[in-house]
Amino acid sequence: MSDSTTLRAQLAALPTGPGVYIYRDDADRVLYVGKAKSLRKRVLSYFQAPLRPGEDVSGWPMTVRSGLHPKTGDLVGRIASVETFVTGSESEALILEANLVKRHRPPFNVRLRDDKSYPYIGISLDEDYPRVYFTREKHRRDRLYFGPFSNAYKVRETLNLIGKIFPSRPCEGREPGRPSGVPCLDYHIKRCLAPCVGYISKDEYRALIDKIIAFLSGRYRGLERELEAEMRGAAVAQEFERAAAIRNRLQAMRHLMERQFATAGSVGTADVLGIAVDGESANVQVLQVRDGVLQDRQSFFLDVAGEEDEAEVLVQFAYEYYAMALAIPTLVVLPQDSAAGPDLEALLSDRRGSRVEARAASRGDKRKLAELATRNARFALDQDQRRHEQARGRRREALADLRERLDLPAPPLRIECYDISNLGETYAVASMVVFEDGAPAKSHYRTFTMRYDGGPDDFTRMQEALRRRFARLLDPEDDPSFAARPGLVVIDGGKGQLAAAMEGMREAGVSGVPIVSLAKKREEVFRPGRSDPLLLDEGSSALRVLQHIRDEAHRFALRHHRNRRGRGMTESVLDALPGVGPARKAAILRHFGSTDRFLSASREELEAVPGVPSKVARDVYDRLHRTAGPREAAPVAGGRGEGTAWS
Repeated sequence: MSDSTTLRAQLAALPTGPGVYIYRDDADRVLYVGKAKSLRKRVLSYFQAPLRPGEDVSGWPMTVRSGLHPKTGDLVGRIASVETFVTGSESEALILEANLVKRHRPPFNVRLRDDKSYPYIGISLDEDYPRVYFTREKHRRDRLYFGPFSNAYKVRETLNLIGKIFPSRPCEGREPGRPSGVPCLDYHIKRCLAPCVGYISKDEYRALIDKIIAFLSGRYRGLERELEAEMRGAAVAQEFERAAAIRNRLQAMRHLMERQFATAGSVGTADVLGIAVDGESANVQVLQVRDGVLQDRQSFFLDVAGEEDEAEVLVQFAYEYYAMALAIPTLVVLPQDSAAGPDLEALLSDRRGSRVEARAASRGDKRKLAELATRNARFALDQDQRRHEQARGRRREALADLRERLDLPAPPLRIECYDISNLGETYAVASMVVFEDGAPAKSHYRTFTMRYDGGPDDFTRMQEALRRRFARLLDPEDDPSFAARPGLVVIDGGKGQLAAAMEGMREAGVSGVPIVSLAKKREEVFRPGRSDPLLLDEGSSALRVLQHIRDEAHRFALRHHRNRRGRGMTESVLDALPGVGPARKAAILRHFGSTDRFLSASREELEAVPGVPSKVARDVYDRLHRTAGPREAAPVAGGRGEGTAWS
C-alpha cells in the first residue's frame, strides 16, 4: 500500500453519497471496482482508522484494518490511489459498477473461474437451410444462440436429442449435401430429411427449425400440442409412415419432459438461483424452469477474491451470467433471506429492457426449488474443495518424492522445463514451461525465438535459451516469470542437452539452481556430475511430475514453432505478391486451402479465385514462376503471457 500524501488526501476527501470507487496500484492498473451506498464509509472500512473531512492527514498511518480476509488484505496492501464516481442513486451505482467491471476485468472482483468461452447452441438463420450446431462464440448478429451452458457435454447431449426429435441437417457449410448428390447416412437413419436432394422444401424445413427454436426456448406444452395435432392430421390423411415418425418424435419429447419434470407446475418460467460461499470460492446453481418443466441445471464456480457478502457475490455473478445469456426471464427466484433482490431487479431490468422480478420465495414450488438450488450449490462447492484438497495433497506428495529421488535441498515448489522445436535450420523456438506447487502456471509460460542460425544444432540453441532466461533472473524487467528463481530446472533431452543448458546458466552468471534432463526413450534422468542415469520407478509420482512438465514443454514449443512456421511461409509467399493485400490473401488461402496447393496452381486456377481480378491473377502467376522460392520469414515478436515469443 502506498504511503503517499496523494492517497491520504484522496481518502480524506471521499464523498458521503452513493457511487462507485476504483482502486489502482502503482502502475495505474485497476485492482478492484466496487459500489457503495456511502462511498466514504465503505472505502474507509478497509483501513485501520477513520478520517473526518478536513482532518490533517500528514501523520495518519496507512495501515490495513485487522480482521480482513487475507486476499482482501492483499488488495488493500497494493492500493496506490482511489478514484470515485458519485451517482444519483444506488441503482445507478450498480449499473456503472457492472459496466466498469466488464471494461477493466479487475483481478480482485468476483469472476467466473473458467476463462474459456462457455458453449452455446447456435442456429444459422442466415442460411437457406439453417444448421443447429455447437459453438463457443455468439458474435454473429444474423444467427440465433441459446446458452450459455456450464459444460460442453450438456450441449452435445441436447444436440443429440434434437437430432432424434427434429432431424435437421448435420452437414457443415452454407449449402446442404455433398458433391455426390445423394443423401448421406444421416437420412437413412432418420437423422436428416435430406434437403440437399429436395426431399423437404425450404418452407417445410424452416417450420422444422421454428420447432427447434420453440423447443430450446422451453415452450414444451405448445409444441407437444402442435406435434400431437400434426400426428393426428397425418393419420386422418392416411399418411401412416409420416404419422409414425411424428409419433416417435412426440414420444421422445414426452420422455424428456417426464425425466426433467419437477414439482414446478406453478412456477411457469423462471430462473431459480442458489449460492454457497466458502473462503475464496463460491458456487452458483441456476435451475432453468421453462413452461413448468425443470429444463436444465447449470453449475458455475467463482473466484470471489475474499468477498464475504453473499448478496454482493450473487449480484456480480448475475451480471456475468446474464451478460452472456441471450434471454432473461421475467422472474428470478433467490435463496431465502437473500438481500440481493433490489440490486438484481435493477440490473436485470436494465439488461432486459423491461421489468424483471427478483425475489425470495416463502412457500410453494418456488421455495422448494430455491432450497434445492442452495443444497446443490453447497454440495457442489464441498465436492470441488474436496477434489482440490486431494489434488493438492497428491502434488505435495509428488514433490516430496521428487526431492528425495533427486536429492534436492527442498521440495521444488517452482519447476521450469525447456524444450527446442525446429524444422531443420528454420523457425527454431525454445519453450519455457512453469509448474508451481506441482500444477501448471500458464501465465508464466514463455517462448524464445532462437537467434542462432548456424544450422540444426539443438545443443547451441538450448544453451542460448538458458543463457537468455537466466540473464533475466538478474534483470527481470518487471516480468514475474523471469524474476522467480526455480527450485528445479528440467531439460528435455540427454547428457548433451544437459551440458549445454548448464553452460548457458554459467554464461548468465547463475549457479546453485538444481538441474536435470529427462531422455524420452527410456525415461532416463541425467544429473550433473554423474555419468549413470537415474531410472525412476515406472508409475512413481516423481516420474509422473517430470513426464507431465516435459510433455507440456514439448507441446508448447511445437505449437509456437508451427505458428511461426505457418506465419513465415504465408508471409514469405503471399506478402510480396503484386496487388495482393489482406483481403485477397485471405481469399486465396480460403480458395486453395494451403500454401502448397496455391504454389502449384495453374494460371487458369488463379484466375478463378473469387475476389481476385484476372490481371492480378496473371501478375501473381508470372511473379511466382520468376521467383526461385519462398523468402526467409522475419523473426516474430511477441507480447506477454502464454505464447510470448522473446526474440
